[in-house]
Amino acid sequence: QVQPVESGGGLVQAGDSLRLYCTASERTFINCHVAWFRQAPGKEREFVAAISRNNDDGYYADSVKGRFTISRDNFNNVVKLQMNSLEPEDTAVYYCACNNKDLYIDYDYRAWDYWGQGTQVAVSS
Repeated sequence: QVQPVESGGGLVQAGDSLRLYCTASERTFINCHVAWFRQAPGKEREFVAAISRNNDDGYYADSVKGRFTISRDNFNNVVKLQMNSLEPEDTAVYYCACNNKDLYIDYDYRAWDYWGQGTQVAVSS
């Protein structure tokens, strides 16, 4: 059992940057693939970025590639999502998720087992 906890959301203007954090008190967090998903009102939850338990390269949705960077610090049990050049279309609740059973990263939110409560990101134009 892993309980991710997100932090770092807020209200910013278009073009600004924001950094989100995902942590967990359980040391088994290091066994998770960790992903960020987001959900805007009236829309389905969508994949944003992920990083494997092996801490290799990040995986990104086309809509955020080149603007967002995911990284992890296993010593401190934290995954960061650096978001640059934010756009109003990035407005959503951002969720951190853990998958500790699959070998590969799945972009479908239904494959992820443990979820945080979410943090709101709002980007004004």
